[in-house]
Amino acid sequence: MSGGNEAPGGPREQDEPRPPQASLRGKVAVVTGGGSGLGRATAVVLAAAGAEVVVADLDPRGGQEVADLVGGHFRACDVSDLEANRALVDFATERCGGVDIAVLNAGVATGCGVGDEFDPVRYRRAMGANLDGVVYGTHAVLPALRARGGGSVVATASLAGLAAVPLDPLYAANKHAVVGLTRSLGPALSQEGVRFNAVCPGFAESRIIDPLRDMLAEQAVPVIPAEVVARTVLRILTGGGAGECWLVQAGREPEPFRFRNVPGPAGAAVV
Repeated sequence: MSGGNEAPGGPREQDEPRPPQASLRGKVAVVTGGGSGLGRATAVVLAAAGAEVVVADLDPRGGQEVADLVGGHFRACDVSDLEANRALVDFATERCGGVDIAVLNAGVATGCGVGDEFDPVRYRRAMGANLDGVVYGTHAVLPALRARGGGSVVATASLAGLAAVPLDPLYAANKHAVVGLTRSLGPALSQEGVRFNAVCPGFAESRIIDPLRDMLAEQAVPVIPAEVVARTVLRILTGGGAGECWLVQAGREPEPFRFRNVPGPAGAAVV
């Protein structure tokens, strides 16, 4: 999902599908939540760029359909379970010979706040998919990336990880956590050849926005095509950055979000 307010207007070039120019030939990519929405689009774009793709999803029908579409492999996986993440990496290593790329995309909407409507089951489900899935996925895939001499991880965060989202504060909380994890892990892991970055889309085409579609239409808020987010993931994977959180907004060119003017101790360098 993506949360936050979109900025209408501006250049529309990003909405026109363009074939990926970068090559991932010879690379093995694991995409969680790959059975639909942003994950499906990402699997398609990475495969078109030459990668061998392992599609992971809780939905075996959707996941297998995407795997067949891209000539890849499917593995059922509950990303909120650490052992399931380890089994996914083992599967990819055994089937494909290793892992070079992990796109940790699986996520769900929270569906509750912290007031009378608070539901601890929904809360844990959202935290398990949106945050634990990134932490567990990273932990599980790091040995495989190191065995290949390095690699790249892209986590799907959200505009909700960069801005306040009063309508879904718990979703904002776990996406802010993914942003913080990205900024903190990026510099450390880059020293061993592993690049860790995040993509932060606004309202993008996926099942998560289904309950919001009428509201978005009434307010004339544009929905970002899933392919735009997927092409941004490809740009991140083939770029040189680490610890970056790429903002994807309708009508704007995707780019790393600039974190500026964070207060710190007097005289200390702050990034």
